[in-house]
This record gives sequence, C-alpha cells and structure tokens, in this order.
Amino acid sequence: MVLITQKAVNSVTEELHVGYHGGIRSSLARFLTFFLLLQIFLFTAGCGNQEQVQKEESSTDVSTETLSDHDRSSDAKSETSDLTDAVSVPELKGTDQWINSNPFTLESQKGKVVLIDFWTYTCVNCIRTLPYLRLWHEAYADAGLVILGVHTPEFEFEKVYENLLRATQDFSLEYPIVQDNQFETWKAFDNSVWPAKYLIDQEGVIRYTHFGEGKYQETEQAIRKLLAETATDLQEPVTSSIHSYHLDSAARVTDVMLSQTRELYAGYLRNYGVLASGQMPPYILNTEYYEASNEELLYSDPGDHVNHFLYIEGLWRNEGEYLVHARTTLDYEDYVAVKFYGSSVNAVMDTVSGDAVKVQITIDNQPINVHQAGFDIEFDSNGNSYVNVTNARMYNLINKDEFGTGELQLSSNSPEFSLYAFTFGSYLGGEREF
Repeated sequence: MVLITQKAVNSVTEELHVGYHGGIRSSLARFLTFFLLLQIFLFTAGCGNQEQVQKEESSTDVSTETLSDHDRSSDAKSETSDLTDAVSVPELKGTDQWINSNPFTLESQKGKVVLIDFWTYTCVNCIRTLPYLRLWHEAYADAGLVILGVHTPEFEFEKVYENLLRATQDFSLEYPIVQDNQFETWKAFDNSVWPAKYLIDQEGVIRYTHFGEGKYQETEQAIRKLLAETATDLQEPVTSSIHSYHLDSAARVTDVMLSQTRELYAGYLRNYGVLASGQMPPYILNTEYYEASNEELLYSDPGDHVNHFLYIEGLWRNEGEYLVHARTTLDYEDYVAVKFYGSSVNAVMDTVSGDAVKVQITIDNQPINVHQAGFDIEFDSNGNSYVNVTNARMYNLINKDEFGTGELQLSSNSPEFSLYAFTFGSYLGGEREF
C-alpha cells in the first residue's frame, strides 16, 4: 500500500474544494488538462480508463490514463497495420482454465489464422468490441480463423472461473477463452492495454495489431487478407452489418470540466495511488476517506459537486478495490454521488455475500426517466428506478441518446452492496445492446 500523510491529503483536497467558484476550477483544470492532453495525444485504450473517441473507423482509438500496476496507456507500443511487417509470436504462458475449448498452444495452431484478444469482462471498452468478435467467429471460423480471448483480469473477482464462465455465457461468446490471471501471457506479448488485438498468420507471425475500440473494418480486412493467403473462399465482409458507434459532436469540448467524465474508482488502492503520484487528483474528494483503509467511517458529503469526482454520504468501508456500504438503513439515506457528463453511465458493482441487493438509482434527485434508463434499470410499482445487483459485473445505468450532464446517486439499504468503478460514454444514441 502507498502510505500517504493526512497533510498530503488535506493539501490536495483543500486545494480542490476551497473556492471552487474561484480557485478550484484552475486547480482541477491543471490536473485534468494534463489528463485530457494525454487522451488526445495517445492512441492506446484500456478499460478502467477515460475515453476520448475520435471519428469512427478512421481513428476510434480510446485514449486512457495509467491506473494499473500493469501499465495500460502511456507506454503502449505502436500498432502494426502493415501486413508485410513480421514479428514472431510468443507462446501462451501461465494460463489457467479454458472455456469453449481444450487447451492448445499457438504452435499447434500454425496453418490457421489466429486473432488474440486481450480483454477483461467488466471493461466497457472490451465489451463494445464483443459483437464484432462474435460476428467474425461466426463468419470465418470454418475458413480457418481461430479467435482466442485471453482474459487478463482487472479486478480480483474477475479471476474466479465461475464469474468468467457466467460472463462468457452472458455475452454469448463461443470462441475459446483462456484465463491469464497472473498476467504471464500479457507480459509475454508485452501488452499494455485492454482491449488489444494481435493477428497471427499461418506461419506463427504477428502481422497486425490494434489497441482499443474501433478500426473494425480495417481489422476484418486484415483477417480476410491473411485467410486469402491460403486461397480460402470467403463470404462477403460482415462488419458493416453492425451499427457503428459515433461520438456525439456535443462531447467535443475544450473545457475539461465540461468534458466526458473520466473513469472513477472507489477502492483505496487507486485513490491512494493517484494521490501519491501528484500527477492527478484522486477520484473521491471526501477527506475522511484517506484517514484509514479497510475501516468503517461515517462520511459527510462535502457538497459543491463538480465533474470527475465521487462524493460519499453515510457509513461505508473502503477496501482496496471497492467501497462497501457498512450498515442497514431504511430510506436510502447513504449514497455515492457523481456529477457526470456523457450519454451513458456504467458501474461495476457486486454483493458481498452473493445475495441480491437492491440499489436505488436517481438522477437529479428523481427516478431515471424510462427514455434515459440503462439496460439494467428496473422500476418498482411507485416508479422508483433501481438495479438488482446479483453478481460482480458491469451494470448499465444511464443510456441517453445525446451527450449531457446530470447528478447521479446510488444508494442501498443493504450492508452487502459494494461499488468498484464507474465508466462513461459519449456516443450518439448511447450504448448498444451488449
């Protein structure tokens, strides 16, 4: 754990809070402009990272901040789009259990075209690519394409085989999936982002790579070119049959405080880490959050909410990867709030004991409008909007047609509710069905 003095915490959080209507804006802008410039300049992508999506199919890469012990953005290697380039593929290493296939080596797949996809099942950037992978598997498996999903987990619960199996079934993935829980294959490939694709030819050579979302037509063309090297008869391209994502023009803003909300983490490892780095503000602005770790604390919402931060009210316990509600309440008085900018909001949530918990979701202190409700939102007989959290996964909360802002609150009466992270999107029309 990173040790942080209370003086350091107060220094950062006071600078962020004091005089928002004067000084905080410049403080936030200093941190977040640096962050946004990284997004615009870098081409890499990763889940658990802020998106800055460019024009679809020309430059749809999702740029990110570096948050993990496994470097995921700023030092990512360059993509390979020239199929004449040749890089020998490393072998799979340290793999755990397999899904949809018996174990195999990449050496044994010579003579076939192999597409390796590094992913993790709560990553929204990864999830958005899955419809294309499903389609390519269906279209080209008989022609000699082998898609291998290398699942390298972001959160500890993603290492659990049963959780991954459930996710694979929920996403209707039929191609081989292998667990890379210790990041050994990830490291062998010198990979640094989620999602990442490596296309390997029949001789075992990497001929094409792409990091992040987008470039789906280009990727399919690369697949088809390698398959054609063995004179395989191919059907017509299929990528265009999927409705493309397009960034809402309203999201193209220069003011960082009005830009799409960055990914937000609730666990102390990420918050302490970025605070100690001094390069970026933490995700949670309650000063009491930094007084202790793994302990129940009574939080008081400091108010004056601004974009890019979480605010906590009530009794909660901060764990390494998540925040857990720490008492039974009667009227949803304890909450986590975020003022967001975007067209979609997702949250990674879980239940501590495995029993389902009801999490009430409001926007601007009102139930979510049915036309803005995410795929996982339900409504009770009184019209209140909520999510039934049954297992550890990403839940889609807000799904609007257009980019906008709102004050989101999550609250539960149960002491079983745990919150890991928020992700946001700015696509016109919101998210597609996953």
